[in-house]
Amino acid sequence: MRIAFFGGTFDPPHRAHLAVAGTAAEAFQLDSVLFAPVGLQPLKEGRTATPFADRLAMVELACTADPRFHASTIDAPLPDASPNYTVDTLATLRSQLPDSKLFSIVGADSFLTLRQWRQPDRLLALAEWIVVSRPGSPLDDLSSLHLSPVQKGQIHIVETMYDDLSATALRQRLAEGQSCDDLLPPPVADYIRQHGLYRKALA
Repeated sequence: MRIAFFGGTFDPPHRAHLAVAGTAAEAFQLDSVLFAPVGLQPLKEGRTATPFADRLAMVELACTADPRFHASTIDAPLPDASPNYTVDTLATLRSQLPDSKLFSIVGADSFLTLRQWRQPDRLLALAEWIVVSRPGSPLDDLSSLHLSPVQKGQIHIVETMYDDLSATALRQRLAEGQSCDDLLPPPVADYIRQHGLYRKALA
């Protein structure tokens, strides 16, 4: 089995997330993409995310778009409310799926901060990385990451994605009461309306 971990806040999951997962699944013949909303992201501790239960519910709805997509609680909030570190999550997945080929999908903007992550060298050893282009985050020069030849072999760059959809901008539009149906999977848009998310929180 070829399985990809796709972590993130998913606040909310939007069409660009689905496009990234679909592109990666096609390019690398993935059997499964695990959409895993994070409990507490270490590098974004300053912002209060929408409750995990709501983000997980929206991810479950978004994943109905493709049979290869699956919502996962592998990165759920920890009992002691400490940050979720990707290195721990990937290590857990590796132990659970010893016979699978494991990938991690990440946007270029996040990947270029890899040296700020916990145990970056171990991260690169635990999985192969599918790095997806993002506007303003060029991937033609990875010298700042100080990668060894072996580590470079663990990285696959996908430069066919140029969607500049920002979850921050999307939340702001929702807060202002604007329709975002063109940017959200229909069941996610319905869930946001039914539960009064974002507009109530950010008004």
